[in-house]
Amino acid sequence: MTGDPPTVESNFITDLFAQLAEFAAGAETWQQVGVLLIAGAIPFIESYLGSFLGVLVGVPAGLAVPAAILGNVIVTFALIALASKARVAATRRRGNGGGGGADAPRRKQKIAKYLDRFGVPGVCLLGPIVVASQITAPALVALGATKRSVYVWQAVAIVAWGVLFGFFGDLAAGWFM
Repeated sequence: MTGDPPTVESNFITDLFAQLAEFAAGAETWQQVGVLLIAGAIPFIESYLGSFLGVLVGVPAGLAVPAAILGNVIVTFALIALASKARVAATRRRGNGGGGGADAPRRKQKIAKYLDRFGVPGVCLLGPIVVASQITAPALVALGATKRSVYVWQAVAIVAWGVLFGFFGDLAAGWFM
């Protein structure tokens, strides 16, 4: 063997991204917006790669960025709501003890470590570097962060990453096309 093979997840995301790009490139603008809504909803593609993809295949940034952001927000917010309901149900089953104390759900979890270090704003803003927002946001709620703060900061992060990568996509498109 000459080296470690790429991970299955990276191959899957790379292949999916390439397939989305190929499909979007040959579609009408309204279909491209639909592809970007779907791309934004996919973990690890999300608003940032969806925006980048859209601008690179020729979708105007004013359509590409909001479409990818909207797809990411819809799925992430739905997962936050589900995680909140699950946490409430679990807490009720355990009684009024608060679900085993503040430290109980934080055992050996990366997100919990970062939550302790950076708080909800930091985890939401930096989270896409490490893990998808569709994983980070519900995990924050499950760990005891307030649903409201996770909604607010995750929305800020999704918009910021989408706009930033849409801008980079626009720059890249200008350089290479």
